[in-house]
Amino acid sequence: MRTANDTANNPTIAIIGATGAVGAEMLDCLESAAPADAEVRLFASERSVGSHLSFRGTSIELEPLSSAAFDGIDVALFASSSDISREFGPIAQAKGAFVVDNSSAFRMDANTPLIVPEINGGLLSTAPSLVANPNCTAAIMGMALWPLNQLSPITRVVASTYQAASGAGAAAMTELEDSTRAYLDGQPYQPQVFKHPYAFNIFSHNDTVDLETGANGEESKVMDELKKIMATPDLRISITCVRVPVLRAHAISMSIETEAPISVDEARRVLSAAPGVRLVDDRANNHFPMPVEASGQNDVLVGRLRHDLADPTGRTMMAFVSGDQLRKGAALNAVQIAAVLCGWG
Repeated sequence: MRTANDTANNPTIAIIGATGAVGAEMLDCLESAAPADAEVRLFASERSVGSHLSFRGTSIELEPLSSAAFDGIDVALFASSSDISREFGPIAQAKGAFVVDNSSAFRMDANTPLIVPEINGGLLSTAPSLVANPNCTAAIMGMALWPLNQLSPITRVVASTYQAASGAGAAAMTELEDSTRAYLDGQPYQPQVFKHPYAFNIFSHNDTVDLETGANGEESKVMDELKKIMATPDLRISITCVRVPVLRAHAISMSIETEAPISVDEARRVLSAAPGVRLVDDRANNHFPMPVEASGQNDVLVGRLRHDLADPTGRTMMAFVSGDQLRKGAALNAVQIAAVLCGWG
């Protein structure tokens, strides 16, 4: 059996989908996180093959994806569609690579660990060859919920999200920029990525809505994945996911009910000490988590901590969270997983 030390010093790391928003962010994360002697190989669609991306001052040519592409790869970071992951993930495994998949293909598979290292990273001790990276919103929420869950088990979460363009990829980010520019110039703009105008507008998350339950796919993913990540199958979660005209970094408002009351001071203390979390909770200056301050940051910002005045038991804490969807919500989390698996974390 492979051990983490086998690839600790000079791993060969592949990024599949290197030209997308998440893939590009993975490459950026590896700049500082990968060992000095790491080799990075980049794979993308046919239209990008032959072009180059820079890594630590070196120009790396983008390669076509094929079965032979995984020969000699130690860890493969998939930032591609679920179809690509389902086709090539098992091939990479068979060639001896660790696979960290950012798509939804394997997240709810009972035999595939769904990992946020700060929460359930202990599951990586068995060196699983395939690990799923969570939905971005689930990962960001989990970072705030898990420390509170250590004070008293969480029984109920009601949340509303304010999700940035980054969650829908590079094309959506471009659409927000272009449509905003057109709006300000008084010019017409025909949406290409979303069904609705994006500039100066908000709308229900663009994932498919279940006609029977009324939940969209994003909401279902968050509810199911949080339960798996936190190992709390009975946790009651309600969530409404909304797309807002913010370029990157999601924000989430949460009402968190626990078995026993938690004081605001206790919540601040445990969140301040939690790895990957930064407390932003300045009531005097009305300064709380904002996407503009979370963008490009590794930490998830947590604040606006207060008791729900409608709950006389004191068991409901209100919180506001913001985290970069492309960092902790995707690329950074995947690189952290790879670092543990390969022993260079």
